[in-house]
Amino acid sequence: MKEDTVFLLRECNAGCKSATNSMEQVQPFIANDKLKSVIDAYNDKHIKIGDECHQMLNEYNEGEKDPPAMAKAYSWISTEVKLMMNDDTRKIADIMIDGCNMGIKSVSKYLNKYKAASEKSVSLAKELVRTEQNFMSVLLEYL
Repeated sequence: MKEDTVFLLRECNAGCKSATNSMEQVQPFIANDKLKSVIDAYNDKHIKIGDECHQMLNEYNEGEKDPPAMAKAYSWISTEVKLMMNDDTRKIADIMIDGCNMGIKSVSKYLNKYKAASEKSVSLAKELVRTEQNFMSVLLEYL
C-alpha cells in the first residue's frame, strides 16, 4: 500500500509541476485579461494540489519527483515555438487544453496502475483529474 501511495503521489506532484510550469510559461503571451485570470486561478489550484502531494510524501518520509528533464525541455521548446508563430488567445487555450488532456490521461493511468494506494492519495489524484477536466471545459470557450 505504501509503495503504491508514494508512486501515485509522486506522479501527481510531477504532473502539477508540469502544469504550473506550462501555465507560467504562457503568461507573458496572454493578451486576454479574462483568460489570464482563468489560467492564474487554475495555476493556484495546481500549486495547492502539488503542495498537498508534497505534504503527504513528507508524512511517508519520501521525496517528490520532478518531471523528466527531457520532457520538460521538449515541452518548453515546443510551446515557445508555437507561441512565436501564433500567440493569440485561441492558440494559448489550445496549448493548455492539450496539457489538460495529457494530465487527465496520465493521472487516470496511474490511478489504475497503483490500485493499492491509500484512499487519501486516490482522492487527491481524482481531485487533480477533476481540476484538469474543469480547466479544459472553461478553456473550450476560448477556441
